[in-house]
Amino acid sequence: MRSDVVKKGVTRTAHRTLFHAMGYSDEDLQKPLIGICNAFNEIIPGHIHLRDIAEAVKLGVAAAGGTPIEFPSIGVCDGIAMGHRGMSFSLSSRELICDSIEAVATAHAFDGLVLIPNCDKIVPAMLMAAGRLNIPTVVVSGGPMLAGRHNGKNISVSTMFEAAGKVESGQMTPEEMHQMEFQACPGCGSCSGLFTANTMNCMTEVLGMGLPGNGTIPAAYTGLRRMLAKKAGQVVMDLVRKDIKPRDIMTLEAFENAIAVDMAIGGSTNTALHLPAIAHEAGVDLSLDEFDEISRKAAYICKMSPGGTYHMQDLDEAGGICAVMKEVSKLGLIHTDAQTITGTVGDRIKDAKILNHEVIHSVEDAYMHKGGIAVLKGNLAPLGSVIKESAVEPDLLVYKGTAKCYDSEEAAIAAIIGGEIKEGHVVVIRYEGPKGGPGMREMLNPTAVITGMGLKVALLTDGRFSGASRGACIGHISPEAMEGGPLALVHDGDTISIDIPNRKLELEVSDEELAKRKAEWKQPEPKVKTGYLSRYAKLVTSANTGAVMK
Repeated sequence: MRSDVVKKGVTRTAHRTLFHAMGYSDEDLQKPLIGICNAFNEIIPGHIHLRDIAEAVKLGVAAAGGTPIEFPSIGVCDGIAMGHRGMSFSLSSRELICDSIEAVATAHAFDGLVLIPNCDKIVPAMLMAAGRLNIPTVVVSGGPMLAGRHNGKNISVSTMFEAAGKVESGQMTPEEMHQMEFQACPGCGSCSGLFTANTMNCMTEVLGMGLPGNGTIPAAYTGLRRMLAKKAGQVVMDLVRKDIKPRDIMTLEAFENAIAVDMAIGGSTNTALHLPAIAHEAGVDLSLDEFDEISRKAAYICKMSPGGTYHMQDLDEAGGICAVMKEVSKLGLIHTDAQTITGTVGDRIKDAKILNHEVIHSVEDAYMHKGGIAVLKGNLAPLGSVIKESAVEPDLLVYKGTAKCYDSEEAAIAAIIGGEIKEGHVVVIRYEGPKGGPGMREMLNPTAVITGMGLKVALLTDGRFSGASRGACIGHISPEAMEGGPLALVHDGDTISIDIPNRKLELEVSDEELAKRKAEWKQPEPKVKTGYLSRYAKLVTSANTGAVMK
């Protein structure tokens, strides 16, 4: 066992006495030591209940003959961090979490890991750590929140971000908005639509690193979630005995499965950041082009909030991710021989079926006979950009407009609320990329206000969007403005052409004029010059490579 290095032999007597100080017996030390990384905290709704999940995992580990050892992880609530400097720490916290798990697991020579995340950056961070450490690992989340209810309709946190725009435009009273604040998020769990957290928990399941139901069983179904967590504890012990590691599971075929399902369900654009970053840690080369290649062959069969009206509980009741995978397999896009923590994908989905064809369509009756995410390229995004095509209104799929440029999210918000943005504009928010932000902030506030105000405009950024964003919102533009990418060279009044069906994003300015502007461009001063974000900005790569640190 890996853990023998900290518990066996005469020279480890001091180590053993430290274990005994915590109540671990000689019998405990003879068993595999399983690290239980619990992201519980009291600032993220998706994490407030994770103590219960961890207790169930520990019961499962102990019942299967292991010694569970719990340790914590930090986390950032994207919703609470949204729209201010705190959002710079959202994506960048992914690397901190991954590094800290590596540090604890390696320093204490754990034989296996059970990782318990639930929300946006914590899920991919833990999967990255699994790939990097490559010791037997199971990931089990806390589950999605139930949708809220207002006037007989389902609502969620995205409803509240858009409510701000409705109040600004006079479509909603402040009193109604205040009432809805108590209804939109009714309890624990990751926010109820197919936003980034739930998308990544579904991707965990598809990658084979989580159990069936990991992405969709609601957090409020406490009995089912505890059973899932206990099973996770038992499964990790089986992996330890068989020496099955994350890199045996997270292969290129597994990532291709994940992209195909992501396209089918219309997941968050943030998957185009996180899946390449996880693949990087697992030693798999996964390019942004692969997303577009699979998207062209895929089918969009689940119209989930924010692109539709269904929430995670509906997807769970309709058959969950296994039913989606089985349906997508008809297109030849699922590698059924791929390994999971419990057998092959084929074993997992053989008995799956769609229980509600309103929620999960057949591939023949798809909303689109292509994926929900598109990768656009052109002279404005030579290395690529990403849009959730499934959340774009048909009349904005092809769009030409006049640029209105802002060098920060705050400046753009002020302009939108101040009435500067009119139909026919293209809002450009730059210097918000991985280096420029720093931290590649999510632009949910501007997109939600635009949607709430009913403005038909496009928005471009080298930052990124929340999974709750919808509309003609193109993010991840690479190279970013801080690196002198073309986005930095756009002037107010320039014409920008967007053609999503043909995957084009063009600035209608001559090559000669762009070269002249590039020669005159000077890199701005960094927004942050000290602390973690300053170090992060120096080391982080572009969005098209997953914004990993090298």
